[in-house]
Amino acid sequence: MAVPQHQLIFTEDQYLDFERHAEIRHEYLDGHIYAMAGESDEHGDITVNLAGIFYNQLKGTNCRARTKDTKVRSGSFPFLKRNKKGLYSYPDLLVICGEPQHLVEHCDVIINPKVIIEVLSDSTEDFDRKEKFARYRQWNPTLTDYLLVSQDMAFIEHFELRKGDWVYHTYLTLKQNVPIKSIKCTLLMSDVYDRVNFPEPENEVDEPDLLQLVSNKSRRKK
Repeated sequence: MAVPQHQLIFTEDQYLDFERHAEIRHEYLDGHIYAMAGESDEHGDITVNLAGIFYNQLKGTNCRARTKDTKVRSGSFPFLKRNKKGLYSYPDLLVICGEPQHLVEHCDVIINPKVIIEVLSDSTEDFDRKEKFARYRQWNPTLTDYLLVSQDMAFIEHFELRKGDWVYHTYLTLKQNVPIKSIKCTLLMSDVYDRVNFPEPENEVDEPDLLQLVSNKSRRKK
């Protein structure tokens, strides 16, 4: 993550009060507050594409999609206002099934995410893969699916909770579909990456080479 905006250590309650009056979004990790950076064109297009896909497929069901202005708490219960441990994050997109459950009376923190999607960037990828996913798994019992979406190549990683274990899936071409069985949705890779222009590769690579490239990239980031 970036350098904390403040060197002071904040309680959860102090962070929530600070955030309600802030002009920009901040995430919170174990007492530290981090300002969130702006997004690239690719990140913005992918996020909006995902929102449109989920809106159309979830319409008429008991699930709903929320975009990047909804806070999710990943921390212990019962909630203690003076606690200094925990994570408050703004996923790029999340799905809530049933009625939204909130942490406090302000109704600005969700505690029952079903699906969380993060669009990766150079500055956040390591945190999204490691610490953030670890907190999501530990403290959000309603979570069944976690997806990481690359913005510089057609590449989606899907972690699916199945019988108590997290199963890992990868999708590597625009012709593939990404099924999210828990909410009966399917992401068409071509729709997720609509209007996104990827950097031209320096050399042509065949499909086995591409698979090796992605595998190496994933190992380096873990």
